[in-house]
This record gives sequence, C-alpha cells and structure tokens, in this order.
Amino acid sequence: MTVLITGSRGRVARALTALLHDRGSDVRVASRKPEEVEPPVGVRTTALSLDEPSGFPAALAGVDSVFLYAEASHIGAFLEQAERAGVGHVVLLSSASVMEPDAERDPIARHHLEVETALAASPIASTVLRPGAFAANALQWAWPIKASGAVNLPYPGAYTDPVHEADLAEAACAALTDSRVRGGTYHLTGPESLSFAEQVEVLADATGQPIAAVPVSREAWRAETAEHLPEAFAEALLDWWKALDGTPTVVTDTLERLIGRPPRTFTSWAAENAAAFTRP
Repeated sequence: MTVLITGSRGRVARALTALLHDRGSDVRVASRKPEEVEPPVGVRTTALSLDEPSGFPAALAGVDSVFLYAEASHIGAFLEQAERAGVGHVVLLSSASVMEPDAERDPIARHHLEVETALAASPIASTVLRPGAFAANALQWAWPIKASGAVNLPYPGAYTDPVHEADLAEAACAALTDSRVRGGTYHLTGPESLSFAEQVEVLADATGQPIAAVPVSREAWRAETAEHLPEAFAEALLDWWKALDGTPTVVTDTLERLIGRPPRTFTSWAAENAAAFTRP
C-alpha cells in the first residue's frame, strides 16, 4: 500500500509518517518545498501544494491512500485526479468545528466543511477525523511567555479539550491500516477539558517558572494579533472562546477506542514541549 501524506511538515503528519514507515508501509510525503522535508530514511518526497492543481497528477500517481489536510480551494480537482489515479481511500484531518450549528458561516469551520462535503460526494471511500483543539495550539503563547512570563487571554475561562498530535497520528494510522475503522467519522478529544488559565498553570508547572494569565479585552487582543491574523478569523476565534467561557467541553472516548489506550494528557504534552516556553 502506497500512502501519500499531505501537510508533511505538520506535527501530525510527521508522526504519522514515522508510524507508517515503521509498519513497513510505502510512504510518500508531499510538500510545497519537498527539499525542506526530512523524512525517515527510505521515505520518498514529492512536490505538492493543495492550492496548485498542476501538481496533482504526479503526486497521486501510484497512490492507494491519502492522508489529507483540509484545503478547500481545489478539493474537487484533487478528488477527481485521485479517482483517476486509482486512490481507494482518503483519511481527512478535519475539525470538530464543523459540528457547530453555524459552521457554514464560520470562516474557520467552513473550509473543513467544504472538504468533508466534497469527500462525501466522491466515490472514493473516506474516513473523517474531527479533533477538537490541538495541544500544540498552546505554542502560540510561547513567544509572549518567554518574553514576559505572561500571556494575554481575552477569555481565560474558556475551555478546550487539547489533543496530543501523536495521538492524532495514531488515530490516522488506525484509519489507514485497520479495515474496522475505515469509513467512519470520529469526533476526537483529549482526555480532559481544561480552561486556558488551567493550561497556563500546567505550562508553568512544566517549566518551573511562573506564568501569568492576563485577562484582556477582545479589542486589545485583536489589536495584538492584527498583523498575523485576519479580522474575520480573529472574530471567529473570539466568538468561539466566548461560547466556551466557563463551560467545560464534552470529552469523548473515541480516541481511546481508535488507538487502544487512554490519550496523552496536556500535562504530558507540556512536559515534552517545556523548552518552547522556558525563559533563559
């Protein structure tokens, strides 16, 4: 079985590549800049950008299964070429945001929903993974924490269910290799629901350094992030966090059922990544 892995520089894709390679699968990793990818020895690289259809035929030639990051811009063309190439199965890394009632109007959820809709209309079999919040989302706090020992939070009491990227990779590996998993749609969460303030406390424990969670207004946070976050996305995030403020998220056991063990905690993720938040 030849598996094409898109988004190969992402944390989930890198972990999945190693898992499949260790199992003896023929893995091909795709990237806009394949020369910058460092896969395990024996893993091939290929040039592919999901927003440039000209590269689809070469990247998909001889591929049996695809691990797909959600990119909606040319999903129809991608799936048409995948069908022509003989691809039999696509595992999509989607988002739990598509389950919200206003997903079609939410700029964060909409592109995931568009990809899911295209997959559902395709004759190619598909398995959909819908994680909640990635544990690695906390890395957005790394720079301010290292610079000042504090992070500004418009909704410090907003809850998420952080999922370790290695667990998502194991879930994707199961979807690609276990026929019992194939074809399902899975809502994946971490093992616990934690507020942002609680996550900051976990990071402080992991680094052994105090970290302040500083409440700020929506307007102040928008101004702080304006240079790198489009306004529509910023507003969508703020509205999402507001909806979760003071309300623990629902934790599922789906990930445990897929990978055969309890998921990793945010505490374990923080311990592994403590250096990213530790001040000199």
